[in-house]
Amino acid sequence: MKSMFFKELYRYRYLLREIVAKNIKIQYRNSVLGIFWTLLQPLLTTLVLVFIFGRLFGTSDPKIINFPIYVLCGRLLFEFYSQSTKRAMRSVTGSASVLKKVKVPKYIYPLSNVISNFITFLISMIVLVGFTLFFLLNPSGKNPAPVLNAHILLAPIPLLILFVLCTGVGLILATLSVFFKDIEYLYDVFTLLLFYVTPIFWTIERLRGDTLMETLLKGNPLYHIVEMFRDCVLRGQMFSYNSLLYALGFSLAMLLIGGLAFWRKQDRFILYI
Repeated sequence: MKSMFFKELYRYRYLLREIVAKNIKIQYRNSVLGIFWTLLQPLLTTLVLVFIFGRLFGTSDPKIINFPIYVLCGRLLFEFYSQSTKRAMRSVTGSASVLKKVKVPKYIYPLSNVISNFITFLISMIVLVGFTLFFLLNPSGKNPAPVLNAHILLAPIPLLILFVLCTGVGLILATLSVFFKDIEYLYDVFTLLLFYVTPIFWTIERLRGDTLMETLLKGNPLYHIVEMFRDCVLRGQMFSYNSLLYALGFSLAMLLIGGLAFWRKQDRFILYI
């Protein structure tokens, strides 16, 4: 199955590229600012989060070196996970008219949505670069400059793990959404809950003493991925190998489960979409 998948993917690589380009164009088709929203949206939401939670979390936790960059790292990675999995979930049902007329590999649709969101996510990283340069040039007592060293070269590792996780979860959701329409509403609630249990504007050290809650929250793979990324771009240190192994293992498991579920059920999609 693996060799067949890669042969088929290579065969339809140009179609995949066209769908990815179309997804990016459609995303900003009716917007005045267009793709600039990729930069403006994380900037505005980060400023709001910093303004609201800065005094509460930003200056009282020694784990947080620079609160604006700390929040931006978490916000960027979580937004990519949320948007890519939601669009992958709707990709098969949203392409019903095409799938009924043209025989193409159905996994191309969830995969193309994850890839197109990953491209816009990488573009939004320009905002993180801007924040980093600003605080390097204008450090303050509350928000000192981030620690930049050779560890920043490892930053792509958690991003690639996150891509694998989103692909796996996206395939699972795309399969479920064909047979169980209410999954979209349930997943909206789930992602809202996930936003608050992922340390985007707070640190898990605040739960010291509550062993059960800390253990449960550390079961969240996004926690490990976000912290690995912060270690590379904010703290200037090597990320935890335990976090690496857990996040990678969890993401590969989701990809395997998602791939098998999608592969086995895809022939029945046409009966339900």
